[in-house]
Amino acid sequence: MITTTFNSNEEWLASRRGKITGSRLKDVLTLRGTGKKKGFYELIAERVSYESDGENPMDRGHRLENEAIVRFTKETGLEVDTSLVVWSRNDDESIAVSPDGFIDREHAVEVKCLNSASHLEAYLTNKIPKDYEFQTLQYFIVNDDLQKLSVVFYDPRVPCKDYFTIELKREDFEKDITQYLEEQKNIIKEVEDIVNSLINF
Repeated sequence: MITTTFNSNEEWLASRRGKITGSRLKDVLTLRGTGKKKGFYELIAERVSYESDGENPMDRGHRLENEAIVRFTKETGLEVDTSLVVWSRNDDESIAVSPDGFIDREHAVEVKCLNSASHLEAYLTNKIPKDYEFQTLQYFIVNDDLQKLSVVFYDPRVPCKDYFTIELKREDFEKDITQYLEEQKNIIKEVEDIVNSLINF
């Protein structure tokens, strides 16, 4: 066993980056066949990315969104309309989505500037993180013409893989689109019934 002594808390914290410590073990170990936990991707991020500067994640996402779209245009040659718009369904305006950008009615762009661990998890698994699956699906639910959604991942703190895209196609989600559109319509009706009962009480 090696014992290392540090003179400051900062040095001690820095020495733990990218290592499996006692407090982190539960976030890394998995049962067979259950897939990797977030801690696994945090270990990778700590070894290949710059340390977070503590900026609010939402502020950071807004700040980097335009930079990410500029990069998407550079990589693809596609011009992106970034007008502040809300798309709503023709048959129910309560079902909506706010696109980060769009090329035309058939191709939209969603930008994700996540923490470095989530960024690398999305890259290594080639999957949309679970927290954003419904958000990306909503594009197809709202816009019947949409055929493709380019999900742009951008994190300049990961210089070896700061940018990549995951392309989602309508044909891969037809069943989900139908199911979750119907569920949203049912929820909206239930909400409206309750609101009407409260107003007319």
